[in-house]
Amino acid sequence: MANYETVIGLEVHVELATKTKIFCGCSTAFGGAPNTHTCPVCTGMPGSLPVLNKQVVEYAMAVGLATNCKITQYCRFDRKNYFYPDNPQNYQISQLYLPICRDGGIEIETESGKKVVGIHEIHMEEDAGKLIHDEWEDASLVDFNRSGVPLIEIVSEPDMRSADEVIAYLDKLRTIIQYLGASDCKLQEGSMRADVNLSVREEGAEEFGTRTEMKNLNSFKAIARAIEAEKNRQIDLIKSGEKVIQETRRWDDTKEYSYAMRSKEDAQDYRYFPEPDLVPVVISDEWLEEVKNRQPELRTEKLERYKKEFDIPEYDAQIITASKKMADLFEATVEICKKPKKVSNWLMVETMRLLKESDMEPEDIRFTPENLAKLIQLTEAGTINSSVAKQVFEQMFKDNTDAQQYVEEHGLKMDNDEDGLKKIVEQVIAENPKSVEDYHNGKEKAIGFLVGQTMKATKGKANPGMINKLLKELL
Repeated sequence: MANYETVIGLEVHVELATKTKIFCGCSTAFGGAPNTHTCPVCTGMPGSLPVLNKQVVEYAMAVGLATNCKITQYCRFDRKNYFYPDNPQNYQISQLYLPICRDGGIEIETESGKKVVGIHEIHMEEDAGKLIHDEWEDASLVDFNRSGVPLIEIVSEPDMRSADEVIAYLDKLRTIIQYLGASDCKLQEGSMRADVNLSVREEGAEEFGTRTEMKNLNSFKAIARAIEAEKNRQIDLIKSGEKVIQETRRWDDTKEYSYAMRSKEDAQDYRYFPEPDLVPVVISDEWLEEVKNRQPELRTEKLERYKKEFDIPEYDAQIITASKKMADLFEATVEICKKPKKVSNWLMVETMRLLKESDMEPEDIRFTPENLAKLIQLTEAGTINSSVAKQVFEQMFKDNTDAQQYVEEHGLKMDNDEDGLKKIVEQVIAENPKSVEDYHNGKEKAIGFLVGQTMKATKGKANPGMINKLLKELL
């Protein structure tokens, strides 16, 4: 029986983090009442003319440089003509013939080692509006707030062979773009969207099979599920003697099923021609050099520096640098308190736990480096114990509470009164003869119970080290 290989290429659309749209001065802010971030240009009114946003070009160049692309120093825009209700001009301004970036690639980690996924091109274009389907009225309404939001489309080579490789590629791409500050890459808000081009062929075959394109993928999990389902669908068709049809399919993640939308178009179907309302973009050597010099330290270099500069495990460094927000928070906090391992511990344990419980991303962290540093300093100075520190941190995680102020207002400072604590310990010993007996019979764990009872009696404010010392002396 034949074994089949999956061949995958991606088209990744990324909304750029400019404050205004690509060809007009309207806001790009997410949300807002429908059709309030609009003007004659982005709603396609007759006679309105586009003016290119310089920041869009610089972000596209930055992403191209970070993904090892060649920058096209003479590039231009083209019109992609098609009718769809959320496309106000009946064409989209994009780049077909001379995209701004070409022939790049990024390295990913796979089960069998490192692998380079080629990037065919990166081009600039404008986003379309959004259709809102009203089931009660049996109608569709259009919101043009997103129309004209600047996009880059990153087109990979068909170099990926599994869902795991696709996720590794997307994760690396997202991290690079976030480090550049070019986009927040929030899949749930649509600022990063991936279309999956997938085909299957018998292992060892040189020719590609017939591919399909899957849309409506707004999470890594949905992308992985869609790839597995489409791979199996195509293999089943081939095994039953049927042909795979080249088409665009829409993925329904709830039903875990895709259905055909339309037959796949070719470039000629869009009747591309050079955009007559925009002059070509000429990128001088000086401008390119200026953008190169502004490139920040990316994750790969940061990871190497962390290993040399901070005494933290490689695993910690990997997790912390996976998010620019987390890496910035780590470095800023270390700068204040000079305790990298302590900062790493708070980020790796409590922060990651609370992010998971709250279903949040590192980018959603609210607390400041100043407040985390204060908490670490309070703990190190013996002002609060570890259990109180966790209580304070949970409050800080919720609303960026000032750690020192919270401790003082709630009377949480550690009780270091040895004489007063000794009386409480004596009382705990008197009330728990069974645990005392167990301890004398060699059960070391019994002391843990007595420590817990003492902490409970002091409402968690006692010094655990002092409790241990007193218990052992009195026992």
